[in-house]
Amino acid sequence: MKKAIKMNEEQLKKLRDEEILIGLEKTRWQRYWKLIKKNWQVYLMLIPVFLFFYLFRYRPIGGILVAFKNYENYAETIASSDFYGLYAFKFIMFGPQADRFWQAFRNTFTLSTYGLFFGFPIPIILALFFSEIRNEKYRSITQIISYLPRFISTVVITSIIALMLSSGNIAQAPGVLNSFFTRFGWIEKNTPMLSMPRYFRSIYIISDIWEGAGYGSIVYFAAIMAISPTNYEAAKMDGANKLDQIRYVTLPGMAPTLTIMLILRVGQMLNIGYEKVILLTMDRGTDIYKTSEVLSTYVLSLGGLTTGASQINFAAAADVFNSFIAMFLVLGANFISRKVSDTSLF
Repeated sequence: MKKAIKMNEEQLKKLRDEEILIGLEKTRWQRYWKLIKKNWQVYLMLIPVFLFFYLFRYRPIGGILVAFKNYENYAETIASSDFYGLYAFKFIMFGPQADRFWQAFRNTFTLSTYGLFFGFPIPIILALFFSEIRNEKYRSITQIISYLPRFISTVVITSIIALMLSSGNIAQAPGVLNSFFTRFGWIEKNTPMLSMPRYFRSIYIISDIWEGAGYGSIVYFAAIMAISPTNYEAAKMDGANKLDQIRYVTLPGMAPTLTIMLILRVGQMLNIGYEKVILLTMDRGTDIYKTSEVLSTYVLSLGGLTTGASQINFAAAADVFNSFIAMFLVLGANFISRKVSDTSLF
């Protein structure tokens, strides 16, 4: 009898708990709905964002199937094409043109690594310099000047680079930088720097830093401004000079921001845009492709946009391979960050 009463009490308690959970669930959704009705203007503004991500980020994911299909006839659909499995991946990695693929992959990884080692610290250093400028008007002017290259078209940027590095001809004098390098004996006279493979990586990295360092410093400058001034006052009382303050106050205060930005930068290591590369190497001869062809330009050439010979399945396979490597880089960087610190993306 006691066991039966005890079982009934447990069943009643379980039913009460379930009713409470159901009531809480209903209450939660009611709170959400009230919040949406209260701020409906804000949520209405999210509709274009959702549409953008759906149309340009999630919907095209179905096109990945092209990498596993024999899609050559544009009259047929991807779904009706013959399934070829990993044939496209094997062809680009181990087929007759494998050397070109691995060269593009090597160039991409090399440019990204140089950009990470040389390009990542520059915005941090700029932000530190900006934070030390006490005159707000002068600081605003210098920041705006450093941001400007980011808002200039890539076509204009590459045109400026081409003019500054031009070797000159009968109708045109050599560019400013070309003349400067020639005067100091760093290059020979009338050297076409943009047509020579050994100069391309330096030109690309330096111009990339010039273009994006100022704009990239905004995040780090905001992180510095968020550090409490009392921390600096305490460091001064302990006898810390300016370098000590940067080392023991500023950098530790920026650590979470630095970690997140580094993880994101690692995830973009293989994401080099094709626009700047194509504009810098256009009509520069074929030798320049030894160091300039990256995976994005390789995919475009396989897709027929630069050569006219379309091999869409091979192009998609190269792009999918690039995406997988980028995903593993993000996961690896996030895993290491979570192990050595308290900051991570997820």
